[in-house]
Amino acid sequence: MTTLTYQSETGAIQNLVLKHARDAFRSQAAVDEQWQGLNYCGCPDFARAEAEYERFAARLRDSGITLHYLPADAATGMDSLYTRDAAVVSDRGIILCNMGKAARRGEPEAQEKLYRSLGLPICGKICGEGTLEGGDVVWLDERTIAVGRGYRTNDEGIRQLRELLSDCIDELVVVPLPHWRGPSDVFHLMSMISPLDRDLALVYSPLLPVPFREKLVERGIRLVEVAEDEFDSMGGNVLALSPRRCLMLSGNPLTRGRLEAVGVEVLEYSGPEISAKGCGGPTCLTRPLLRTV
Repeated sequence: MTTLTYQSETGAIQNLVLKHARDAFRSQAAVDEQWQGLNYCGCPDFARAEAEYERFAARLRDSGITLHYLPADAATGMDSLYTRDAAVVSDRGIILCNMGKAARRGEPEAQEKLYRSLGLPICGKICGEGTLEGGDVVWLDERTIAVGRGYRTNDEGIRQLRELLSDCIDELVVVPLPHWRGPSDVFHLMSMISPLDRDLALVYSPLLPVPFREKLVERGIRLVEVAEDEFDSMGGNVLALSPRRCLMLSGNPLTRGRLEAVGVEVLEYSGPEISAKGCGGPTCLTRPLLRTV
């Protein structure tokens, strides 16, 4: 029997939230002013980013997904392109995050306006000293959630999330994240794991904490390894559109081959401007809402 839920990473996506590159970047002048301070790997070309984004969105529409777009907002910057991070979704409603990256602090409030216009309840906000970013939050099943504790998400943020979700989860797994390249780098729990089905996930084991990796295996989840040479090119940042059907950034043929070898259908998009330079793949670019499981 089909069930609708917000508490899944792998069910068939019904709708999601995006922010078009033209509305996040706003102009080439704005890009030129911001990109270095936000630690981008290179300066995006505004016109090329617009065209790239159109093709990216078309991939999602062609999969039957309803797209909801965030408007341009003066309180947000280029990073608002990566819509996953500002909110967590649950069957109780939307939880607005408190961004660990100071330059992104305006994003949750900007997203709140859209969620309210869609009639979605706001069940809480991470506030005060607590920080939490959506890229650190992964539903392992409809009653189990994993949260990465790193530079973007702290203990107080996790405590508040646990409290807000207390009646709709059985377990919250805290996953300590490695220092890796330091606090200025873009590194979330979803940098290391992309669920593809209830019993399948793409992982980068060299950085995955041993207890968490063991927990995944104990849960009967088969782990597909990101190719070593494709971690930096975001081979591990894969969005499940439905069980065993995913969207990934082009240019990662070894990882794609490993996914196809275990029966995953892989779609690709080109993203040198919207993904590679900002280090944000398809999971970062989207905030999936309702899924069917």
